[in-house]
Amino acid sequence: MTTLIIIVFVIGYILITLEHPIRLNKTATALITGVICWTLYILNVPEPEPVLESLGHHLAEIAQILFFLMGAMTIVELIDIHDGFSIITDRIASRNARVLLWLICGLTFFLSAMLDNLASAIVMVSVTRKLVKDPEQRRLMAGMIIISANAGGAWSPIGDVTTTMLWIGGQVTTMNIITQLFLPSLVCLLVPLVWLTFTIKPTSETEIATAKKGISRPYVTPLQRRDRRVMFATGLTAILFVPIFKTVTHLPPYMAMMLALGAVWVVSEIIHSDKDEEHRQRFTAAYALSKIDIPSILFFLGILLAVGALQSTEILSSVALALDEAVGDLDLIVMIIGVASAIVDNVPIVAAAMGMYDMTTYPADAKLWEFLAYCAGTGGSLLVIGSAAGVAVMGMEKLEFGWYLRRISGLALLGYVAGSLTYFAIYGLTH
Repeated sequence: MTTLIIIVFVIGYILITLEHPIRLNKTATALITGVICWTLYILNVPEPEPVLESLGHHLAEIAQILFFLMGAMTIVELIDIHDGFSIITDRIASRNARVLLWLICGLTFFLSAMLDNLASAIVMVSVTRKLVKDPEQRRLMAGMIIISANAGGAWSPIGDVTTTMLWIGGQVTTMNIITQLFLPSLVCLLVPLVWLTFTIKPTSETEIATAKKGISRPYVTPLQRRDRRVMFATGLTAILFVPIFKTVTHLPPYMAMMLALGAVWVVSEIIHSDKDEEHRQRFTAAYALSKIDIPSILFFLGILLAVGALQSTEILSSVALALDEAVGDLDLIVMIIGVASAIVDNVPIVAAAMGMYDMTTYPADAKLWEFLAYCAGTGGSLLVIGSAAGVAVMGMEKLEFGWYLRRISGLALLGYVAGSLTYFAIYGLTH
């Protein structure tokens, strides 16, 4: 039985990795893989009740992650529908390419921590396309946006889906993950950023000015400007309130996110209450829900179900023992996991690691969980296909896999290693 489940999981994983060449959506593959793994499990045991009980336990944990992500995505979409992010992007006015690079990377880093790395990467690439004329410089900035978004998401419990998974699972706590990973994540960004600052060609003021002349901003009425500010402030405040609510009430994070979504939903209804039905329709939360990435949510469901089957059959425990015997050093194992997350999706890798190591041996805020959050979050920058932010930017800027490997991957690896060494130094000083 266990051999069959492993074979199904490996085949499913390979098909997910080869999504683009074989043109088979990874969500469909993940759902089929998850269900088949549990089917093989239940058909090969004498009594189905323990399997059903185990499935129910895993589904309860998975549902918390899915509801949390759905709420966060909807709030971000509501802000975007109201053009709220332009409050930030319209204030970027530098004419120097190097200054612009630092501004964009810095904004992406902090925006990713407050929202999520995918949304922040999309917003900042849109800004770069308006401000930078030279195609090569724009590609370099796009590559740095990927590194910035992933580094920014790693140190925040709401910034990257893998850190969020560890936070919801109880492996890390809010203030500890912020204090322990902020500096390593910042170093992970600064090392490639400083390197690129001295190699990027300075853009002339004429080129920037010409690019800016091409920007045609539609007229915004005072009422639209008010709505934009209200929704941006409400949405950002609601998301930032989530960790505070969890800390105070000890309720699961998805409860806080549902409260945040409800509050933003109410505000959106109030500010458009005087408009006719047809006009207000595209500004409603119902419309925002239709725009969120449901296939990604279903992908998480499928892959987490598959990993749950591996955990219930104790396959992951055996893998953890084998890794300990083969590699020995836990820090090195986690760094390998981070590099692997650039090749395959980091969600199932982190889910597998959460199943491989139990919280009895490694309690909340243990070094394992902190370092895993850093490595899985930032390791995806090593390849353009290694993270959701990377795939999105790849599509927007038509980045080639080979170009990214030549120009950005080396810089991302330098930052990844430098951030890891920074984490070890901080851990040694604080423990």
